[in-house]
Amino acid sequence: MFITFKNLNYSILNLRSNKLHGPINDSRTKNLFAKILVIDLSSNGFSGDLPVSLFENFQAMKTIGENSGTPEYVAETYSTLYTNSLIVTTKGLDLELPQVLTMDIIIDLSRNRFEGSIPSIIADLIGLRTLNFSHNNLKGHIPASMKHLSVLESLDLSSNKIGGEIPQQLVSLTSLEVLNLSHNHLVGCIPKGKQFDTFENSSYQGNEGLRGFPLSKDCGGDDGVPQATSQVELDQEEGGDSPMINW
Repeated sequence: MFITFKNLNYSILNLRSNKLHGPINDSRTKNLFAKILVIDLSSNGFSGDLPVSLFENFQAMKTIGENSGTPEYVAETYSTLYTNSLIVTTKGLDLELPQVLTMDIIIDLSRNRFEGSIPSIIADLIGLRTLNFSHNNLKGHIPASMKHLSVLESLDLSSNKIGGEIPQQLVSLTSLEVLNLSHNHLVGCIPKGKQFDTFENSSYQGNEGLRGFPLSKDCGGDDGVPQATSQVELDQEEGGDSPMINW
């Protein structure tokens, strides 16, 4: 199956809950998605690595919108093409937005079959408010560079195969209201301070190697030094050939 977009000037791309499948061919995406503020490809069958070149072209996500006090809506520009409402998954809930603010910058690639690691290019999208990569087959580590997502409010990486420790640098995400890292292969001590002192057990459940607040496992010994933990070995999965999605 091939999907081709030309001269895409819209701010919202919503293809959630379809039967699209195969890898995303991002080799021809230069300047194609520069104005995208919301992209929702959730609940499909997309596979392969996360599309790095696609993220590189999200120019509108690389700035933090200033709050002028007067709400600005995406629909105002495309009132004849846009239905004025959108269902998005943010902060763990499916919400219907009657109108989408220009500050509602969202990436939702959840419930697909993406593999590989989280690309560090994500840290360049500093305007992101919601990032959802949950329910995929992602491995590797959480990039410490994600500390630059200063206005991020919701981060969901649950139900993947992500390993390593939670970067201490993420404590700087003071806008983060919802964090879900459950059901991965994370190890070590949960960072302390700021927003991390507000998250509950459900944010971390299913990671046998994690310790520290709010979990029952103590982070360190009597001297407060974290105890060594070996990382869980990740299973290797091989996928068969599947049709290519050409953006």
